[in-house]
Amino acid sequence: MGAEMNTEKRSAPRVDYTRLIEADRVHGSVYTDPEVFADELERIWYGGWVFVGHASEVAQPNDYVRKKIGPQDVVMTRDAAGDVHLLTNRCPHRGNLVCDAPSGNSSSFRCPYHGWTFRNTGELLGYPYNKGYGGKGKLDVGMGVVPRVDEYHGFVFGSFDPDVPPLLEHLGAAAGEIDRLARLSPRGRVRLDAGWLRHRTRANWKLLAENETDGYHPQFVHGSIFSVTGSTIGPLYSDSSTAVTRALGNGHSENDLRPEFRKFGEPMRWFGTTEAKVPGYAAAMRNRYGVEAEQILIEGGPHVMVFPNLFIAEIQVFNIQPISATECVQYSTAVQLDGAPELNRRLLSQCVGSVGPAGMLLADDTEMYERNQVGVGQLRPEWLTLKRGLGRERTDENGYLVGGATDETGMRAFWRHYEKIMEAK
Repeated sequence: MGAEMNTEKRSAPRVDYTRLIEADRVHGSVYTDPEVFADELERIWYGGWVFVGHASEVAQPNDYVRKKIGPQDVVMTRDAAGDVHLLTNRCPHRGNLVCDAPSGNSSSFRCPYHGWTFRNTGELLGYPYNKGYGGKGKLDVGMGVVPRVDEYHGFVFGSFDPDVPPLLEHLGAAAGEIDRLARLSPRGRVRLDAGWLRHRTRANWKLLAENETDGYHPQFVHGSIFSVTGSTIGPLYSDSSTAVTRALGNGHSENDLRPEFRKFGEPMRWFGTTEAKVPGYAAAMRNRYGVEAEQILIEGGPHVMVFPNLFIAEIQVFNIQPISATECVQYSTAVQLDGAPELNRRLLSQCVGSVGPAGMLLADDTEMYERNQVGVGQLRPEWLTLKRGLGRERTDENGYLVGGATDETGMRAFWRHYEKIMEAK
């Protein structure tokens, strides 16, 4: 697969990360240095679990869709037996892209350069003018296969490292947050088949990952939207909020907004509406979950960042993929819930309104990402501070580190895990 993805023998890091990452600050060069980015590709994007897509995107046998693992172009396929595969989109002959369509349904792929064909599991089927190779079946080559593929509630993850620990070990407590998302469905199933919006951003991917559970910025970056729309989101992120920021281990973090929603005890307040507006959904939930439905309807969905690139923001999902040290793409889509057509229409509409091409929230955030990227390229000051809430963190009843709604607990957890990966022998 090339030297850049040879994870069998991990090379020494190019950079000394113990000098750049401290308990309460990080050096600006981690967002700009190409050598840091090269280390990240090997150790994070090719050496660990990365969110790729959702099984609902290849719902039928022989469905396929093109995806990314960092800069790598991969094809997610479902074979005739129903198994999901991740193939590197490269012909083993002359390196041409085998699949050029964004999605489709086919049991095989044909390279446009010399006509080599491959099964949707990657094996070579045939090649024209086979006498030049000594006849049929003389070549033992195929499309590259991502060696580890696994899924959780349909969320598909891949790793180029065949020896990566099990996915559930990587997810840890974050798996419980994905469980919460699935329980919003009357059938216990989530779909991500509404289509992905693609936002290319002139910013380092880590700036986006940090921001996703940063409760300090909403009142300032999104304040004008909150005031115009009368949104109740703003007070969730304030010094008076009872919500918390929680480090879930392995670099994952969440904004746990449930304490605020429990105070009001109003079903669907988390979604900015009332039960009366979605009576069919509420009835279906009570029919499925019984007395537990009340709690689910009040508490709503998770707001969780799964290291390194999956962000679930209650009603929408984000997939962050880096291009270079200074550029990345953020894909976003609306959560769709099996058995909830009444709510799904609203989920789609709200997703487009917040993170669509003219969306109000993502436009604000993207402006900040790109301003941050320009700023970290300046010579002084060299360090970015991560002190907020450091003196008031506590350990909750489950042993997780917890901070206030506006504290940088999640960011510090991200960087602790990041340093551990980057310095691992």
